[in-house]
Amino acid sequence: MKLVTYNVNGIGARLPNFLRWLSETAPDIVCLQELKAPQEKFPESAIREAGYGVIWHGQKSWNGVAILARGKDDPVEIRRVLPDDPEDLQSRYIEANVRGLLVGCLYLPNGNPAPGPKFDYKLRWMERFIKHAAELASSTEPVILAGDFNVIPTERDVYKPERWVDDALFRVETREAFGRLMQQGWTDSLRTIHPDATIFTFWDYFRNAYGRDAGLRIDHLLLNKTLRGRLVSAGVDRAVRGWEKASDHAPTWVELRD
Repeated sequence: MKLVTYNVNGIGARLPNFLRWLSETAPDIVCLQELKAPQEKFPESAIREAGYGVIWHGQKSWNGVAILARGKDDPVEIRRVLPDDPEDLQSRYIEANVRGLLVGCLYLPNGNPAPGPKFDYKLRWMERFIKHAAELASSTEPVILAGDFNVIPTERDVYKPERWVDDALFRVETREAFGRLMQQGWTDSLRTIHPDATIFTFWDYFRNAYGRDAGLRIDHLLLNKTLRGRLVSAGVDRAVRGWEKASDHAPTWVELRD
């Protein structure tokens, strides 16, 4: 079973690119972030014609998350918001049962500029997420948390880390919160398979970042204790970032034993 997380950076603008990748790779489950489309503008028919069931939580111009499952059946939705803040209207989380897995798809806030209100919101969102993840971490059900976490975990996950010390993705507060999440017992699938590799999932559009391989690793696939024994491999479809009109993220994937 292959599960992918992919920040598409606008499903409308990237749809031909995305459908090409979907056809070439045929993953079993796909978690999408940053749809940048209201609920009614999501390209449902094109996704279904490509052979996937789908649920999504859209938002005009910003955010948005979706879970796709290969085949006719839609993922079975559990929730589409994090608990504990009914006034938070940003579309950043969706959770479903898919093929025997509980899948949480997330688009964690960027938080820049930091410090400031956006960074405060990021930290509050992370606290809510950590609380919810604690329940999933100890579940006897296999669980995967997949998405754009907007967190650079360590210095080896960023090109020239000294340039990022004051960025919301790499600030001490952000990494400390992510560390508390990982202490719940989650397995970082990509780093487990590639413990010493320089491996990135995002390259900015500016200053030829992709050509220089000046990237970040901010897209993560975390497995709970029940699931980690099924980890086979993990990687990044790096070449997709070089396609015409590509997202600034590359599809990041994990392969699991059935």
